[in-house]
Amino acid sequence: MDLTYSPEEEDFRRRLRAWLRRTLPKLPPKPPPSDWPARRAYDCAWQRALYDAGYAGLHWPVDAGGRGATPTQHLIFLEETELAGAPYVGANFVGLLHAGPTIATEGTAGQRARWLPPILRGEEVWCQGFSEPEAGSDLASLRTRAVRDGDAYVVTGSKIWTSHAQVADWCELLVRTDPAAPRHRGLSWLALPMDARGVTVRPLRTLAGSTEFAEVFLDDVRIPLGNRIGAENDGWRVTMVTLSFERGTAFAGEVVACRRTLARLAAVAKENGRWEDTALRRRLGRLNADFTALWRLVQANVSEAESSLRTGGDGVPGLGGSVFKLHYSQARQELYDTAADILGPHCLDADHEWTAERLSSLSYTIAAGTSQIQRNIIAERILGLPKGR
Repeated sequence: MDLTYSPEEEDFRRRLRAWLRRTLPKLPPKPPPSDWPARRAYDCAWQRALYDAGYAGLHWPVDAGGRGATPTQHLIFLEETELAGAPYVGANFVGLLHAGPTIATEGTAGQRARWLPPILRGEEVWCQGFSEPEAGSDLASLRTRAVRDGDAYVVTGSKIWTSHAQVADWCELLVRTDPAAPRHRGLSWLALPMDARGVTVRPLRTLAGSTEFAEVFLDDVRIPLGNRIGAENDGWRVTMVTLSFERGTAFAGEVVACRRTLARLAAVAKENGRWEDTALRRRLGRLNADFTALWRLVQANVSEAESSLRTGGDGVPGLGGSVFKLHYSQARQELYDTAADILGPHCLDADHEWTAERLSSLSYTIAAGTSQIQRNIIAERILGLPKGR
């Protein structure tokens, strides 16, 4: 494991910083959180700016339209854009972080040519149709059916917690194509056009009052066979590729943001007198150690991926992503619990900047795979323990 930066990587960092300094002051104001068409336009415009500057799909293979950057360069990009306060990928996150890398890894040449360039240019937005009302954490128990009919699948069922479905063009959809097969072996990964007949989107309001999630209902929706990524009934393996990207470096920028938040909290505590509380200072110190360790774990996972590339592997993030996700979810919740202690009753104000973040932190032990699922992955696939009964 090598956690140092080469001269070439430091030069990449300097050039990226210079571009961010020139570009960020020219951006328009962010749209209101509830205006999803405007948010999509804002996020896609930022993606186009990245594309024009050569930073879109930075770590994607060159033959997939990316720059073929090393995992370490990608990590530098995530760190520097967060430190500079650049826009997050926003409505583009499923396409850029999940569907796109999965298609680049598992798709045919024609599928890569069709879907990857519009993702990189910010022209098409994707959402994720994995979870169902009775198949969230236990994803393999999903019941949305896809039956072959000529040159298409006819899909019936529903999905839930589908991020940005109301402004998405495509959905990475996991369906059951063989109900008689063992539940992990009868699934397929399809690209669903969101404007297809029979697709209904119903937004869901979260605890924080936002509507980034939606239910998606599928009523005899026809999806061409050519929209299947990977072989029929091999969708579980393809989905594990998707989730490995989601749990690999997808949260790296958020670790940087949490470290900045921690520094702000310490400053607030010194201003309002809470710094005199010894127990509080210990909590802040422990959180600082946690997020420093998490950043090192991100670097270790990236180093592993880079080593895989050097030895002819695919560079897909390893199982260490589950270790990271498990601890990060807990640390983020504790960070905003500590923020509530420091800020006192003001953190309950509906328009307070900390309120939405605290409420959002509660979801992290569920989002991208629950903590229970991460523990199972760690126990069975890393530690080699037997499956629980």
